[in-house]
Amino acid sequence: MTIARSWVVLAGVVVAMAAAMPRLPVMADVANGSTARGDTGSSSRESRRRALEALPLSRMPEPQRKAVEPCLRSATLYRRLPVETVACDGELLDFALAKPEAIVDIWRVLGISRLTLDPVGPRQWKLSDGYGTTGVLRLVHQERQGRGGLLVFHGRGVYTGPLSPKNLTGSCVMLVRHGPAMPGADGRERQMIQIDTFLDMDGIGLEIVTRTLQPIIVRSAAANLHEICLFMTTLSDSARTNPEGVAQLAGRLQQTDAADRQTLATIARRAAQPAANAMLQGARREAADVAAADRLQTELAARWLSADELDRMQRQ
Repeated sequence: MTIARSWVVLAGVVVAMAAAMPRLPVMADVANGSTARGDTGSSSRESRRRALEALPLSRMPEPQRKAVEPCLRSATLYRRLPVETVACDGELLDFALAKPEAIVDIWRVLGISRLTLDPVGPRQWKLSDGYGTTGVLRLVHQERQGRGGLLVFHGRGVYTGPLSPKNLTGSCVMLVRHGPAMPGADGRERQMIQIDTFLDMDGIGLEIVTRTLQPIIVRSAAANLHEICLFMTTLSDSARTNPEGVAQLAGRLQQTDAADRQTLATIARRAAQPAANAMLQGARREAADVAAADRLQTELAARWLSADELDRMQRQ
């Protein structure tokens, strides 16, 4: 199954989550009321209060602050997603959060998502999930906090599809906090990710979300976050063991700026185990790069593609 097989998509949710999350194969289970994870997060007043306190509104420029405040005041749905701990190189995670179009471009190359995320200005993207949702996403604030960081996204989108008799429109605010966690038993670097989302639906969307779709939305959001963390773990592991494969894959990203492709390749090489770099020295390196990239594409896509789809990828 590809990463984009869910019809459980609403304008605000997709705009909020698309910065870091594809549509996932677990969505069929989510729609049926079951997921592999018991923790789907919280919508409690206390969680919401803490999220509002954590938002750096006083440090945001006035235009950006005024853009997010209406959504915060009248949010149809608030959700704090479960804290995720991901085995991932910190520099790679920073890159993925600041340059989400590059990660979406990797999914495109792998054939595991219909999602598109195209830059339309500094820190601003136009998105489409391929299933009826389109919108614009903006990174309105970013700051470092020790070895971690904080990002605030604001988006507006529209959904047209079988879930609603009329178009659903809405806006959202997403607060993303991340930082280092205790290393794993194997010594791998690990990162903590905490996401709070505020969704404000317009008109008929408010009633549809509150009466019908809220349980599906909260479960699917938690599942999406978990799956993208698994993807980032796989990508980070590949950078450690197959840096030239990641570098070659970066070169295949047609929708990513050349400077960002080079940055991704550099991050992979810095994260690499010494043995991985030593294997690729000398005259064999260029040929090894291509083979490593082909092997890497199969490894990265394996969780999200069927056996037939993987076979077609390998024969291309």
